[in-house]
Amino acid sequence: MAEKTRASVIAQLTATGQPFELIPGQVFGRECLRFKNAPATLHDLFADARSDAPFIVYNDERMSFAETYAAAARVAMVLVNHYGIERGDRVAISMRNYPEWILSFMAVTAIGGIAVAMNALWRPDEMAFGLTDCGAKVLIADQERLDRYAAIEQPLDIQVIAVRSQATDYPDLANLVREYAAVTEMPDQQPDAEDDATLMYTSGSTGNPKGVASCHVNIISALMSWELDQASAVELLNEAPPAPIHPPATLLAVPLFHATGSLAVYLASYRHQRKLVSMYKWDPAEAAKLIEQERITGFIAPAAMTGDLVIEANRSERDLSSLLSVGGGGAPRAPDQVRNIEKSFAKAMPGTGWGMTETNAIGTGIGGEDYLQRPASSGRCSAVLELKIIDDHGNECPTHSPGELLVRGTSVFRGYWNRPDANAETFVDGDWMRTGDVAYVDEEGFLFIVDRIKDLVIRGGENIGCGEVEAALLEHPAVHEASVYAVPDERLGEEVGATLYTDRQLSDHELTSFLSERLAKFKIPTYVWQQQQPLPRTASGKILKRELREQAAARVGA
Repeated sequence: MAEKTRASVIAQLTATGQPFELIPGQVFGRECLRFKNAPATLHDLFADARSDAPFIVYNDERMSFAETYAAAARVAMVLVNHYGIERGDRVAISMRNYPEWILSFMAVTAIGGIAVAMNALWRPDEMAFGLTDCGAKVLIADQERLDRYAAIEQPLDIQVIAVRSQATDYPDLANLVREYAAVTEMPDQQPDAEDDATLMYTSGSTGNPKGVASCHVNIISALMSWELDQASAVELLNEAPPAPIHPPATLLAVPLFHATGSLAVYLASYRHQRKLVSMYKWDPAEAAKLIEQERITGFIAPAAMTGDLVIEANRSERDLSSLLSVGGGGAPRAPDQVRNIEKSFAKAMPGTGWGMTETNAIGTGIGGEDYLQRPASSGRCSAVLELKIIDDHGNECPTHSPGELLVRGTSVFRGYWNRPDANAETFVDGDWMRTGDVAYVDEEGFLFIVDRIKDLVIRGGENIGCGEVEAALLEHPAVHEASVYAVPDERLGEEVGATLYTDRQLSDHELTSFLSERLAKFKIPTYVWQQQQPLPRTASGKILKRELREQAAARVGA
């Protein structure tokens, strides 16, 4: 009998007549593989998942899948009947991980609207850009975001719905849905499979963030791809895993406006009938308490948060034995943390993957023994995607040779919202998408990310464009030159570093106060080095950023 391999198991699971059967198809006219038995749209995904099983847990609030669906249907009625939301209309959601985020998202996407997952950390001017860029018809926001919205200088022509608000300026969602107390079904208005469902904003290396537009097929293909990876991992085990002691439950600690939070944690819960325990904000001690109390079986978060949980697990007396997997996303883990996850939890195995907002968070995945043996790898390619690594001339690189990583397939987004220029730069040879990552693949198909072409810092899973930070620094009258780069950080993966040519030595307080008016808090450099002479440059006049970055890493390391 031939030895099972990942490729042979996936071929078996995706064959004709199987639940994960893959068939040739198209998305946006691009050739790709489609899951034959996938729900057609998010509307169908939500409707199919209705049950009495527990779904949303937030503090003392609890809702089953059926109760959540009915509550979302009432929000949908409000949007259609009171706000005239039609297919293709954009509704912006800006709040913490409250149940209302999920209800709003379900309502908008089920009626064919586009849910704009606004970054809840944005300052007023960034909010104004996002709302204007997407052309939002309605904004649904909590009090903290409403306060920022009120600080926008130029009034916007948008209807606003308040959530958990103390203010009386806008209608409150809780009051609006009362008219539909008896409703349990969504309105008749529904999307088509290739209609855009979501807009998520992602920072580029320069300028304003870009809106990533994904359709229902993109999103559902990503969810099905994770299911297929899990099924194939089980098939490859030497013996069947023991029956689970606890029903599936996950901790929602990453923001829902991130692809990791919205797709891997939240949306992946429907078909798994997985309980979703939401946290107001990240707190490792509170996380350990919730894992023990709610018998959490899985946790997915960037390296900074999983690292915090490892420390808490070793410090705490909490019973965390229900935890079976600790997944990663958004930023790579240090190899030591990978090994520490296995050591720190009774049953949990580490996992991670590489994906982008543009691929709906899928790409490659790795877990268990594969990950422990290759802690620097991001895993092997999803069955509905293809990867290739090319050199500077566009030729495919041989095994172990680094080059630019390209991806194509079913979950790859339609394109950037109103940005034909960015699309022309991003898509090559028709349907291959440039990722901006430098990577190589080994002889077994495992991907290793080694560098970044795009000028970005990825801090705890949050993309920060170096150009944006440099532009803010250069507004200071005493700053003549600025170079911003990533500095390695054990907890967050990377921190923002900057080297400046200044008239005089600026105090930390002066610089931070100046930047606070121009940048969101997480973008302000943690490490700043100043000199009263020009920064080093190449013969062609470019600042030697790589050299400055290496100097900074050496200083921080020392």
